[in-house]
Amino acid sequence: MSPVLDKEWIHKTNMNAYVGGAELNVANALAKWDIPVKYCSALPENYLAEEITASLAENNIDTSAIHISGNRIGVYYLPQGADLKHAGVIYDRAYSSFAELRPGMINWDEALEGCGWFHFSAISPGLNENVVTVCKEALQAASSKGLTISVDLNYRSKLWKYGNDPVAIMPELVSYCDVIMGNLWSAESLLGIRSAIIDSIGKTKETLVEAAVASMVALQRQYPGAKNFAFTFRLEKEYFGVLRKDGENTVSSVYPIESVIDKVGTGDCFMAGLISGLYQQHQAKAIIDFAAAAAVGKLYEIGDSTKQKIEDVKKIMLYAK
Repeated sequence: MSPVLDKEWIHKTNMNAYVGGAELNVANALAKWDIPVKYCSALPENYLAEEITASLAENNIDTSAIHISGNRIGVYYLPQGADLKHAGVIYDRAYSSFAELRPGMINWDEALEGCGWFHFSAISPGLNENVVTVCKEALQAASSKGLTISVDLNYRSKLWKYGNDPVAIMPELVSYCDVIMGNLWSAESLLGIRSAIIDSIGKTKETLVEAAVASMVALQRQYPGAKNFAFTFRLEKEYFGVLRKDGENTVSSVYPIESVIDKVGTGDCFMAGLISGLYQQHQAKAIIDFAAAAAVGKLYEIGDSTKQKIEDVKKIMLYAK
């Protein structure tokens, strides 16, 4: 839900609603780019859930793995143009269908049937201990089936409120992963990998890249099963990414940022670009350039999920510095 503040949402009795979420935003982008996608979540049995599911199917997303249970849909409130990482977000996910998932409720062999890749984000285990166990079930099933597994290390401090430090939870989950995406500070908050720098303010590109590579090398030592790592840098006026693929480092072109409309979903769009490129076995430079350009394109769209086509992302790539 995206309220316009200064009481405008009250005076106009209106608040925009967007169907989204970290993993779903990735699924929507991949489906838009003609990559077959199945989405697994939990929704209650009501007409809102039915319309959400129908809208996903219309976007060429396989919804057969959505579990019907519980009584409410998870919600979060974010004013348009605000940043999920900061104070603007209000989470209302307690007692949602997803938050009330329990071990054994989802048949993961069935949910993962026909799939070759499993993606999840740190948003999910941030909810509660039961969802952590559900994530473990999914990862064990995906691993036993030989699926490629990826994680987005998106850290949301307002979600980790159930008594467990994420550093006590996430390392076990990430140990299943082949692809790890995040940034310097999420890797520190979620996995305990210390960043060489406190923030990006006033830092040169060379300094940021050096810190990213050092962090990714540390990740590779800690998670030797992972082969691909990607970090993003969204600065005030430019955006770029760093990819460590099979031990080699590649830096994307730098993309200028102008007239941001909505910051939500940019990391998810980058993640989709990363998955898309790796899935299609593109060269490292093509992968990281497309992912970074897709993330920048998302900054100019309202709502959680991108509507960009491949051609739209390629146009942004033309403006690289």
